[in-house]
Amino acid sequence: MDTPNCTKLKTYQGLTFEPYIESDKIKERVAEIGAQITRDCEGTVPLFVCVLNGAFPFASDLIRAVDCDAEIAFIRLKSYEGMGSTGKVKEVMGLTENIEGRTIILVEDIIDTGNTIVKLIDDMKAHNPARIKVATLLFKEDALQHKVEPDYVGFNIPTKFIIGYGLDLDGMARNLPDIYVLSEKDKDKENV
Repeated sequence: MDTPNCTKLKTYQGLTFEPYIESDKIKERVAEIGAQITRDCEGTVPLFVCVLNGAFPFASDLIRAVDCDAEIAFIRLKSYEGMGSTGKVKEVMGLTENIEGRTIILVEDIIDTGNTIVKLIDDMKAHNPARIKVATLLFKEDALQHKVEPDYVGFNIPTKFIIGYGLDLDGMARNLPDIYVLSEKDKDKENV
């Protein structure tokens, strides 16, 4: 394994993070997902529903990678504090658009336990969309507590704490263009 470039290490709240997925790889994968959604949604005008705040960079890049008419809306849910899930999903800002008969693409930054996406899918189904698809940048399949199969996955990753490209540690690091993982030296501080 290559040693990370020390100038690329990031520190937040006394924790050190090292590069994990570089922005070029993210851009390439988002373009591939955008092409797949374009094919899958031919003849429709999908509504992308971005889960704020973490999915904002992914949703922004993804909708621009789709080569068909599309709309975007935003909702805000909260289930994390610090580095761990609270196990409860709280709606902070809800969807106001009429989604009946629409193709909905739920856009998440990460699916780990599955608590958030399961609640969101159930909430959306109550409004009778034509179909619901799930796009997630990151998927921690080993952390799942629900049967969830996203339609579009950027990267399958192990159960490690990560930041960057929308993912945060108490609000910080969302603006990093790359994704970083908690370094091995701080692994004992991880509680995800």
